[in-house]
Amino acid sequence: MNAPPFPGRATTVFVGALVGAAAGMLLVTAAGALAPEIGGLLIALGIGVPTLCGAVVGAFLTPGHSRSNPR
Repeated sequence: MNAPPFPGRATTVFVGALVGAAAGMLLVTAAGALAPEIGGLLIALGIGVPTLCGAVVGAFLTPGHSRSNPR
């Protein structure tokens, strides 16, 4: 299988990072509702780790291919 062109790969990395950042913000918001005294390091990790994971997943996804069966 050939690797996708760079713009397609960069787009999936960017979208993965955005989705990870959104998930991280939800986690930090939920944690803030439960414990009002959250430190800056925890907030940075709560957003940064999912963002990095989303970018890594996006880097390994192949754009334009899905497992669905079009009929």
